Parts: sequence; structure tokens; C-alpha cells
Amino acid sequence: MSEQVIIDPKCRHDFVLLFDVKDGNPNGDPDAGNLPRVDPETMHGLVTDVCLKRKVRNYVESVRGAHERYKIYVQNRGILAHQQKRAYLALELNEGSLKPNENARKWMCDNFFDVRVFGAVMTTGKTKEEKSGKQLHWNCGQVRGPIQMTFARSIDPVVPLDLSITRVALTNPDDTDRGDVDDEQAASGQMGRKSIIPYGLYRGYGFVSPLLGQETGLSEEDLSVFWQALQQMWDLDRSASRGFMSCRGLYVFTHENSVGNAPAHMLVLDRVVVKLKEGIRTPRRFEDYVVEVDDNNLPDGVTLTRLVG
Repeated sequence: MSEQVIIDPKCRHDFVLLFDVKDGNPNGDPDAGNLPRVDPETMHGLVTDVCLKRKVRNYVESVRGAHERYKIYVQNRGILAHQQKRAYLALELNEGSLKPNENARKWMCDNFFDVRVFGAVMTTGKTKEEKSGKQLHWNCGQVRGPIQMTFARSIDPVVPLDLSITRVALTNPDDTDRGDVDDEQAASGQMGRKSIIPYGLYRGYGFVSPLLGQETGLSEEDLSVFWQALQQMWDLDRSASRGFMSCRGLYVFTHENSVGNAPAHMLVLDRVVVKLKEGIRTPRRFEDYVVEVDDNNLPDGVTLTRLVG
């Protein structure tokens, strides 16, 4: 199937994303000492939708950040009010107010990829004027994004491991056993922790709504960049804590019309099945699984594009 159909913003798209992690932590939980997220009842691993969107944002900022229309609103350690203020300055609007400005909302959609794609709440940003000390509000309204993603869940239960590590160097002189600030060498190192799972294959879902895309200005190029990001963002997100993560499958079901030609669950749930190979009890690699994709007798008006897998 031609990949041209999956970048048509006038069609509805439902997709399945498969990715795996080996000897790493795909998404730590700060409320649990940064241990890998799990469902406590089933011990299936979890990766949040915002974690996946963060990787998409980082990829787009890296490869398209210098291009017009491809700025990122939710930047790492960014100040959202500063981004919203840019709309008011660019449009030469009156000083910010508590009421949302529709022109500012449109400017944000036109200039920020993640606002146009994922949506944003841009109603609370404010800054203090240096001269008067007055609080200025840069209300750009709210945008409901046309692309929504779910939590990703591991196919099988995972076992989080909390491993001990050591560091031979100390941070401060008074961390030495002798407590002498003039010591040039440490008497011993320090202990630390590192949390990983040995292996996990995760499955998540996503949905593209052309009706919402009309409101934000979603384009063919936006969809093309998004599909690229889902495939390549893992290679720009390497770190020792994440182990080895890879995209293992990306299957896009495209509907002829904006409303859709079939319920999403009949496609992403029923037609992409992942299961362990016979005789495998403890998966430790992607080859331990079988991915079955049923593309026979698809509902009328629905096509399947396999971008990965």
C-alpha cells in the first residue's frame, strides 16, 4: 500500500505501535523511587502517553526545530508563559488578559508543532512586568489535539530489578571517611541504585482525528514528520538508564472518510496479535514473539500500511 494515504489529513487513522526495551528503564515512576512503571495487579509494564509524546517532541525539535511551523511549545525545562507571550508580541495584540484571544490561539497552532498535533492548555501563562510589577496574562485558549496516544503496556509481565552500583569518586571532600576537606583522594566510593527490566515488549495505540485536525491546521507534512518520529525517535533518546529501546512495529489503519469506516477496536485490537512463540516462557528478545497481522477482508474503506514490521 502506498504510504501517501497515511499522510492524508482528511482521513481518520488508527495505529498500533510496538517497541521494546532490553536491560533498561523505559519510563520511571518518581513516586516509586524511579522504578519502572508497572500495573501492580498484573505486573505488566507501563509507559505513559506523555513519555511517548516527549520523545516525539524531542525528535521534531532536533530535526525540524529550525523550520517555520515546527517549534515546540512544551520544551524540556521551558517556560510556557514565555511561549504564549510570543503570540501576543508577534500579532501586536494588547497586553495579555484573562480572556483567551482567538488570534493568539491560531498563531500558536500555526507555529508550534506539538500544539497543532497534540493540543495544549494555554490559559494560565502569566509574567510580571518589570516596571510596574503588574501581572500580565498571555491567554491563548485551549486546543484539543487531533493525535491522541494511549499508555503502552507490555505484552507479558515484567520484573523490575533494583540493582546496586558503586562510584569510585566522591562529590565533596567532606564525603571521605576521614572527613578531612584537604584530602585529595577518597578512602572509598559511594553506593547507588539503578532500576531496569531485563526485557519488555510494549504495545500502544494512537488515533488521528481529521475533524480536530481541521481546527488546528494539521497538514500532510505534519503527519509525515509524526510517522518518522515514531520510527526514529528512539535513536535520538539513548541513555544508559534506558538500556536499548527500538521500534518493532508500526501499523496504520486508514479510513476513507473523516468519521471512519469501522470501529477502532476491530482494527488495532483484533487484527494485530502479539504472542509468545511456543516453548518460550521467559522472553528476553523480540524474536521470542510472533506478531500476526490480519490484513485479509478488511472492512470496506479501510487500508493497512505497515511502516515497521
